[in-house]
Amino acid sequence: MSSALQEASHLWSILDDLSQNEPAAYRQFIDKQMKEGAEFRAPPELDSCLCTEILEPKKGPLYINICSWKRMPAPQDPSMPVPMCAGKLETDSNEGQGYSVLDVAVNPAVLQGSKKDKTEIYLLALSFAQQQNGMRLSQQYTVVSGCPKSSLDDVHRRLGFRQWLDTSRQPDTGASSFIASQNPAALLQQISSLRSEKQYEDPAAQIISRPAEQKNKGLIQVISTTFVQPQKPEYQLEMKTDTTGVARSMELTVDLPKVSSMSECQLTISEDDVLLEVEDVYYLFLEFPKTVIEDSACAIFNKKTHRLILRVDIF
Repeated sequence: MSSALQEASHLWSILDDLSQNEPAAYRQFIDKQMKEGAEFRAPPELDSCLCTEILEPKKGPLYINICSWKRMPAPQDPSMPVPMCAGKLETDSNEGQGYSVLDVAVNPAVLQGSKKDKTEIYLLALSFAQQQNGMRLSQQYTVVSGCPKSSLDDVHRRLGFRQWLDTSRQPDTGASSFIASQNPAALLQQISSLRSEKQYEDPAAQIISRPAEQKNKGLIQVISTTFVQPQKPEYQLEMKTDTTGVARSMELTVDLPKVSSMSECQLTISEDDVLLEVEDVYYLFLEFPKTVIEDSACAIFNKKTHRLILRVDIF
């Protein structure tokens, strides 16, 4: 049996023993896990947005969304690094002006602790963006109301919240499913802490678990993510006109080189927009410039060219 399975087996054995012999401590542990489970599944929230300039390798404006996310761990004390994670760097344009956007997430406690002055967090975010994406940024920035053409759904997508949430869902959404997904050694440490409060009653009731790993010194702790970021595919949206020059339909062409079958694609269309998803591979959301007749939509996938063509009539 592997060490991980041994730890898990040991954990469930301890929980069984705890429920029978110390029901109050068991209830306290379960309540704590249920609360942490709900917080762990909470989505990232947008706190503020910075606008700065990319100096290298290619100049242009960069918007950095500073997000609070309960899934991110908080530093144990002010001297420890600030855990951060970032979404995928994307480029877009607004009124002909190109720009880039990046989302950076930290624990809400980090932002609450610097409510009056977030300068340090902002500078750390700039440094983090440089490290993660191999670019040089201006240290001058402006706090703006938000990134052009970017919604909270876009932030969630770039940070991978939807993919992570889908893969973390289980039929049992209570405390047991959340406990099962946690680090056994860390949970054993929590149970040990509960029991240590009663050691004066029963000195033999102790659980010895492996000590936490020593954290490296530094200002930023990079949090790696387990989900795969989908990318925005290359696409072209064209208006199709009749012989009199009146627009009658629209044609969306999307290049999907990593897709081999239409069955891999999830296509959702309304009269206002279209959403194309290929799990963990591609994500494309577009608003139509004109209202369309969604029932007229017809999609064809060419396996040879790996190209999806969607045609839809206009009202």
